Amino acid sequence: MKNKRTVELNQKKDGYCVNFTAMASPCEVLIQTQDKNLAEQVALCVSAEVWRIEDKYSRYDRRSICSQINSGGGKQVAIDEETYLLLNFSEQCYQLSDGLFDITSGVLRQVWSFDSLSGECQHFPSATEINKLIRLVDWNKVTYDQHSIILPKNMELDFGGIGKEYAVDRCILLVKVLTDKPLLVNLGGDLAVTGPRTNNQPWQVAIEHPDCDALGQPQDMIVALKHGALATSGDARRYLIKQGVRYGHVLNAKTGWPIIHAPRSITTVAPQCIQAGILATLALLQGEQAEQFLTEQEITFWARR
Repeated sequence: MKNKRTVELNQKKDGYCVNFTAMASPCEVLIQTQDKNLAEQVALCVSAEVWRIEDKYSRYDRRSICSQINSGGGKQVAIDEETYLLLNFSEQCYQLSDGLFDITSGVLRQVWSFDSLSGECQHFPSATEINKLIRLVDWNKVTYDQHSIILPKNMELDFGGIGKEYAVDRCILLVKVLTDKPLLVNLGGDLAVTGPRTNNQPWQVAIEHPDCDALGQPQDMIVALKHGALATSGDARRYLIKQGVRYGHVLNAKTGWPIIHAPRSITTVAPQCIQAGILATLALLQGEQAEQFLTEQEITFWARR
């Protein structure tokens, strides 16, 4: 897989656009500069960092720290400071959501699959299948400190709920060391900017409509962003349709079933992408109360039902 990784650099009217693929998503970097050498440095810096994080925390890579933890069989596994801090953040999310967000829910992928582009249901799990696995979803059973973690046998961690957003923030930190030119990092719709564009103009960001695959081509929403980050969570791309009912990919970690009566899409703005991303996800987990939850957080958001 690694030898197929490529980065494209294309010159635009007001700068350069960098394109690559990571974390199963199209990724891009927009930088306002006519300096090709600088654009190339940024392209290599961002792509390398995103791929590093993907390799380190992917549950699909047998060499990743995530896979090492998941295959630990209840034994102690060594971790570094970066992993320790991500575990701390995951615990905070678990507490804030009253257990609805739980990175030990990765085990549920054994029965749930949302990979079909059409939403066609290849397999819809039974209550028996889910009940068998839900007993393995419990963050409170995980023991960790700054140096190691013990994950009970047969349980699994999944960093997918925070991975892209974390990578966006890491890239923003790194590119700010390279340049003070206006720049945007977008990883599959989760993005952040280093500041406004030239002449204090905002970046124009298109938010994909949740019915993007429907006839009639519904219009994307355009958001102006000068500072901070933006993240979207919803079922536009990952869902199942069973007997005419649409099930989104966001699962209730307490029940093992998809959240119902939630908005189709939630977009939030926050100082950092990982904050925006988790707020959007936590809101979806509230179901019918999603908008009320976000209003109480006093942040800018858009919800589509």
